[in-house]
Amino acid sequence: MAGPALAATLLILSALVGDALETVSDWRNYLVVHAFRAGAATVADLGAADTFSLWVSLPGVVVYIAAGVVFLVWLWRARCNAELWGGRASHRRSRGWVVGGWFAPVANLWIPYHVVTDIWRASAERRPAPRGPVTAWWATYVAGSVLSRSLGQFYLAKKITESGLRNAAVLSTLCLVLDVAAGVLIIVILNRVTTWQSRRSPQHGA
Repeated sequence: MAGPALAATLLILSALVGDALETVSDWRNYLVVHAFRAGAATVADLGAADTFSLWVSLPGVVVYIAAGVVFLVWLWRARCNAELWGGRASHRRSRGWVVGGWFAPVANLWIPYHVVTDIWRASAERRPAPRGPVTAWWATYVAGSVLSRSLGQFYLAKKITESGLRNAAVLSTLCLVLDVAAGVLIIVILNRVTTWQSRRSPQHGA
C-alpha cells in the first residue's frame, strides 16, 4: 500500500502544478491579446503565448492520466484490504464500481464518493470515523470538474474574444483553487487510509 500511496501522492502534486501552469497560460493569453489590441504586443508575442499553452497542456494531460491510473490502483488495493475487516457486505458497491464508478455517466457524481467513504469507514482505527474530509474532498472535486467542463466548452467555441479570454482566465483561477483543495484533501485521505490499514493488519497489506 505504501508504494502506490506515495506514487499517487507525487503524481497528484505534479498534476496540481500542471493545473497552476495552465492557469498562468490562460492569464498570459488574455494579457497578450489585450496588449496586442492596444498596440503593445506583436504577432510574435501571440505566437509565443500559443506555444507556451501547447507545452503546458500536453504534459499536463499525460500527468493527469497517470495520476488517475495510479490512484485507481491504490483505491482497488485499499478496497480489497478494507474487506478484510468488514467483509464485502459492509460496502455499498461491488468491487467493479471501484473503477467503473468513475466512468459511468451521471452515476459518477456519487458512486466514487460511496466507494471512498466505505473504505474510509472500514479502515478507520476508531469507529465511527468522521466523514468530513471525504465529503469536503468530493464537494470540491465535483465543483472543480463542473467548472473545468465549462472552461473546456469555451475553448471549443468558434469565436474567442478578448472579454471571453478574461472570463476564461477567471474561471481557470476558480478551477485551480478547487482542484488544489480537492488534491490536498485526497492526498490526506489516501495517506491516512494507508496508515490505518498498515497499523491494523500489516501482514494483510495488499
